Amino acid sequence: MAKRIFDLVFTIPGIVVLAPVFVIIAILIKYDSSGAVFFRQERVGRYGKIFRIYKFRTMIENAERHGKQITVGRDARITAVGNFLRKYKLDELPQLFNVLLGDMSLVGPRPEVPRYIEEYSEEDRNIVLSVKPGITDNASIEFRAESEILGKSKNPEREYIDVVLPIKIGYYKDYVCRHNVAMDFVIIMKTIAAICR
Repeated sequence: MAKRIFDLVFTIPGIVVLAPVFVIIAILIKYDSSGAVFFRQERVGRYGKIFRIYKFRTMIENAERHGKQITVGRDARITAVGNFLRKYKLDELPQLFNVLLGDMSLVGPRPEVPRYIEEYSEEDRNIVLSVKPGITDNASIEFRAESEILGKSKNPEREYIDVVLPIKIGYYKDYVCRHNVAMDFVIIMKTIAAICR
């Protein structure tokens, strides 16, 4: 209950304050390329429940038909405005609505697509999926340049599954075991600092 109150105390004012930013970003996306303003994708939430995550669209329309579900390096599918939004994590802002709806929390393990949840062991799934996924966490801060890291690999998807994902799962499990409202606040501050840097 404390975590839900914490989420709403920050999320509701955040949506109100950021409303003009949402409008400006929407205009830029429509001006830059054809397609919807928002990108929706199925992710796995708490207890394995499937939900649709919201992001600002940063790639060409129907990008997943032209490549993998992960983006690496200078992915040709990313639009000009999309590059800017990704750099400053502005594409993640619509997930505030996921928090408002109760599918996500401000802080928690990042929600994966079903394809990569299949790579989790049963024990890891039980632990990680016991809490709501979040917009940010320590793994997000550590791998904020994930796309560039994977772009250097000959097989990015294998690199993600074999190297990056196990490290992320370690962060996720640590969060589940230790999380509290104070920890969430610290992670939010660390996330803002990382973006500013």
